[in-house]
Amino acid sequence: MRSLVKTLTLAALSLWMAAASQPALASGSVPKRSEIPEPLRWKLEDIYPTDEAWEADYAAAKEALPRMQSFRGTLGRSPRDLLACLVARDDLGIRVGKLVVYATMRSHEDTANPVYQALADRASTLSVQVSEAGSFVVPEILSVPEKTLQDFQTREPGLAPYRFTLSELLRQKAHVLSQPEEALLAGMGEVLQAPEGAFSMLTNADLKFPQITDEKGKTVELSEERYAKFLRSPDRKVREAAFRGLFETYGKLRNTLGATFSGAVKGSAFVARARKYPSSLAAALDGDAIPESVYHNVVDTIEKNLAPLHRYMALRRRILGLAKLAPWDLYVPLVADPDREIPWERAVEQVTAGLTPLGPDYLGDLKAGLSSQWVDVLENQGKRSGAYSWGSYGTHPYILMNYNGTLHDVFTLAHELGHSLHSFYSNRSQPYADAGYTTFVAEVASTTNEALLLDHLLREARDQNTKLFLLNQRLEQIRTTVYRQALFASFERTVHRRVEAGEALTPEDLGKLWHQLNERYYGPDLEVDPLLDGEWSRIPHFYSPFYVFQYATGYAAATSLSRQIQKGGEPARKRYLHMLTRGGSAHPIDLLRDAGVDMATPQPLLDTLRVFEETLDAFEELANQK
Repeated sequence: MRSLVKTLTLAALSLWMAAASQPALASGSVPKRSEIPEPLRWKLEDIYPTDEAWEADYAAAKEALPRMQSFRGTLGRSPRDLLACLVARDDLGIRVGKLVVYATMRSHEDTANPVYQALADRASTLSVQVSEAGSFVVPEILSVPEKTLQDFQTREPGLAPYRFTLSELLRQKAHVLSQPEEALLAGMGEVLQAPEGAFSMLTNADLKFPQITDEKGKTVELSEERYAKFLRSPDRKVREAAFRGLFETYGKLRNTLGATFSGAVKGSAFVARARKYPSSLAAALDGDAIPESVYHNVVDTIEKNLAPLHRYMALRRRILGLAKLAPWDLYVPLVADPDREIPWERAVEQVTAGLTPLGPDYLGDLKAGLSSQWVDVLENQGKRSGAYSWGSYGTHPYILMNYNGTLHDVFTLAHELGHSLHSFYSNRSQPYADAGYTTFVAEVASTTNEALLLDHLLREARDQNTKLFLLNQRLEQIRTTVYRQALFASFERTVHRRVEAGEALTPEDLGKLWHQLNERYYGPDLEVDPLLDGEWSRIPHFYSPFYVFQYATGYAAATSLSRQIQKGGEPARKRYLHMLTRGGSAHPIDLLRDAGVDMATPQPLLDTLRVFEETLDAFEELANQK
């Protein structure tokens, strides 16, 4: 929930993980961290110049913890007392945020490094202790009469940065517990996070994949990072080998991963019940004031409009010359990649050119960030998989990538830069209490960048093959970001409902549900291999309940906003950039509505599906000319 509990502790900590892992750049063995050129590594020294500086700040934060207790019983006494508590809580939250970000990102450089894993664990424990120390704040504020709180805000100008936060707290009053209960729930933070932690350590540090033979006949170590690259191979045997190697490995641990996932779902249900919500879905959405109808609208609207996806699958099967598609045929490009390996410098050039419609100020800040080592570019041994943008209030944002030189990676860079610039503008423009924006808005900023880049590349394409490749890219973006995420959202909705109804959650049941959804979404041209039934076990997003639907809403909003920016000129661009500066100072539905798109209606989704059909028409027409 976006309550004072969250806002006053680690409000500006935002982590966005890309929907797919990125493959490794080099063939053969994965390089060591020390072999990565220094300019291609992020500069975490901008947070703490040394580990000793981290230790000093950690000690200072520990010393500051007891001071929070001195505010207990004073918050209704005067506006000055209330302000003093909130400011102290902010200061502590900002400090702990930096500690968590630095330690965790150091551990992500090599997830098997016990030194930084220990630092990350200590930082995580400290963040829980901060929550415990301040757990009295919310119940105590809610014990103050509403009129008194309004009077405090009138009399004390210093409370202005907390106006929205306090109004949100009153809105969610029914779900805030007593002081002892809040303290107990805060203390359970690490316990509730244990399933996700176990999943992360198992899949990032302990899981070992087999070797496979690539297109050139070389034996290559399979990894999560390389899996996506192999699935795009023109050699179907390589694709199948990668698929079977990955999913057979996960399949051996399906009971363990079933237990971690079940624990996460049950933990979510427990917190929802404790906070008096009717369901985990209601609890997950209420913090951002997102109506449950928006979630249901995503799943129901997409599932009523699966015919275009079935048509695309039929086209894919025909172009590949197959009697039936298999899961390892879903990601191979239908058109040969016009630029098989894109150097990092060229990727930066393409992204910068594509984002030109956002204006010179945006581009200037983007270039400054890239030249200042915001990005950790390449895969190395033990490095965390995937891609994300992260940072805390008081630091510039950072980007973790596992760049492999594919066009997919170029879009990932644009995506994560969208998050980073959003954070940069929000933190620069908003007080700590309002700087932390929601995922619902975050995915709009990242996907708008992708949409602008794709439009730019289509305009610049000079040959038929390149245009076809990019049109296929848009089809794949909508398939994976709208249709696939809706499938994930449908799966989550069913699973959480079953747990809340007291039903068992076995790996067999999860696999059966996953199988049925894939058959329904992809239609008769895909033969769902039994190994695919275990795909749910490798999706990290499921440990953040009801997260993935926001990829679909984000893409739909971004499709609308990117077109407005390109067609509406300066007014549309100003509305959009203003949204990026507003952080979490208003409800996300309102922020997007003010920017020019209303996600409380199904129209943006329907418009996006119309774009999918138009792109499919254009692709087929151009392909028939070859």
